[in-house]
Amino acid sequence: MLNRERYFEEDGITVKKEMSYLPWLQYLVAGAEYYWNAERIEKMADKKNNAVLQYVMRTLDILDEVKDISAEDYRMIRSVLCWSEVAKAGSTEDRQRWRKRGYPLEIHNEASAMIYLDHTEPQSNGIDPVYILIKTHGLAGQFIRGECRMESSRDLVLLKDVMSKDRFCRIIEILNRCIIEAVSQEIYMNVKDRIRSFGEDIYEEKFTELESAERLHRLLPNNGMPDEKAIDFFKDSVFPKYDLWYFQSALEPFGMNGAYRIVQKAIESISSDNNIRHINFKPLADEIYYDYEGKKHINTYKQRILEKYIADPSSYQEHVLLTFIKKGIFLEAGVHFTPVCEKMIEFCVEAERSHLLSYEKCITLLFDTFGFRRDAFDRLNNEEKYLQTMNATETSTKLSILEYVKGEKVVDVGSGGGVLLNALEDKYPHKTIIGTDISTNVILALEKKKAEEGRHWLCCKHNFVEGVFNEKVDTILFSSIIHEIYSYTDLGNGLFDYESIRRALRNAADSLNKGGRIIIRDGIKTPGSEHIKIHFKTKDGLPFFKQYLSDFRGMDHELTDDRKVLHIDDKEQYVITDINFGREFLYTYTWGKESYAHEVQECFGYYEIKDFIELFEKMGFKILRADSFLEPGYPEHLSPLVELVDPISEDIIPFPDSNCIIIAEKL
Repeated sequence: MLNRERYFEEDGITVKKEMSYLPWLQYLVAGAEYYWNAERIEKMADKKNNAVLQYVMRTLDILDEVKDISAEDYRMIRSVLCWSEVAKAGSTEDRQRWRKRGYPLEIHNEASAMIYLDHTEPQSNGIDPVYILIKTHGLAGQFIRGECRMESSRDLVLLKDVMSKDRFCRIIEILNRCIIEAVSQEIYMNVKDRIRSFGEDIYEEKFTELESAERLHRLLPNNGMPDEKAIDFFKDSVFPKYDLWYFQSALEPFGMNGAYRIVQKAIESISSDNNIRHINFKPLADEIYYDYEGKKHINTYKQRILEKYIADPSSYQEHVLLTFIKKGIFLEAGVHFTPVCEKMIEFCVEAERSHLLSYEKCITLLFDTFGFRRDAFDRLNNEEKYLQTMNATETSTKLSILEYVKGEKVVDVGSGGGVLLNALEDKYPHKTIIGTDISTNVILALEKKKAEEGRHWLCCKHNFVEGVFNEKVDTILFSSIIHEIYSYTDLGNGLFDYESIRRALRNAADSLNKGGRIIIRDGIKTPGSEHIKIHFKTKDGLPFFKQYLSDFRGMDHELTDDRKVLHIDDKEQYVITDINFGREFLYTYTWGKESYAHEVQECFGYYEIKDFIELFEKMGFKILRADSFLEPGYPEHLSPLVELVDPISEDIIPFPDSNCIIIAEKL
């Protein structure tokens, strides 16, 4: 029988007869404010659920699945699981009473153990295994994660007086299985062997702490290996003295250097207070998450502002402040944004949800006003999703260009989500692969990806419009990046300036060894000035086109408004438009509303094939390949939405070519 069924009716109401004699259940049900952990929820709306109560029920269900356990040990472990989370719950009156008694509610294992003692008789031999196991509850997992010292579990040694080594290790193993598997079965399977070793070492009193570098790596597993300065700081000033709570969920977004600086400030705030044993980063973690498209997401605006503050506190304390509050044996680390700054962040989040072009301009203005970092290419809160979309294009034609790579040093320009970097490393494991991007945010995402996946490619911030690469290389790839250079670079004559393309390619040419290659896969302009009819199959299509007609400026320099569109028919839901304007619209339309505010600012097809050939021949290159094609994904996405028609013959016509591949070799 599942424990939920034992303790709760179908409508979720607690069974009264169970409540009447189970104070732990009363406390869990009466939670005044639902406790939540940013690492353990899928979306912020889940904060409204009693996650602690649900978690305890899961631990009890897992215990009921355990075989080969004595009735005595079952009852002991069950009592531990029932009581171990009560300090996270309780009514308002309960919590006030506990605080008056000095129970450290933020260190929930210690406080829960104290609350348990309020409801039990003292043991005749002075050793209560349930109390000791509650007090050390979860510390094995925290030690494995690097959050606490093994020394923090020393109280477990007291159990040697009342049980054998085999029994002790079995209890530790079962208890931690329930604790960890209730969070994630995958996590438990990854650590189960370490849990067994942990129990054996404790019983034998082998309190061997993790090396500082290893502990730091476990704390921030996705941020690469720390440098010597960070290792020495944590080794000398942090690890010997403090246990760290919610470290990864709070500090991982800021990278190893950012985490190092935040912890430095925490240690400085402690000063000579020798009572502090714990640093709790949960208030910081609570502050930097919100729901984006129904899922928990880092609030990138808060992240960027905090990054700026961390780098230069004196200049930004008028907007944001890290807070460190001493509460008995622990230090609580959080963050405070000024009301004006909070309103700015709130506006940016809501404006971005609208998917309107106007939000880009407003957000840029606000960030400029506050002096916060925002790169021109950032999509901010949907940057991660956009990069994931890019990462999902492995079946596209972009991988075909790898066949033309030559030489030992290869540069991928505008690496974005890192698809080509991974593909290049897989295909050419002995070459030096270097990714570049002009966005700091993208470089940070690439560094994180590299650490997570154990990759060996390199990445750096570089802009070929501004200069040559810092070393000579053999191949430079521009995959879906030149159209962004064309769309976002202003050299003094506005955007959509062909000189930006020429300058980027000239600098790339000057960065090549003799015989080196430039490889381009990008959008392509359709030859001629014909018109096409776009017939919309959904009610959203024509409004989308009208909005695009109002917002897209990428062809203003070559098409007047009357040439862009000859006719719009609201009744029949079609437009007759210039073939290149229509092509630009179609390949923005396929991305949908979410990416509209960004994609509408880009002109995807800027050169015809002949223009590429002419430019490279003038620079002293020979052309090895120059052709255009329709990327397979476009008709797949667009066919349910639109139909293309010849406006004269009324025949259905295919979509125009979307992409090109140019392979040019330096003579």
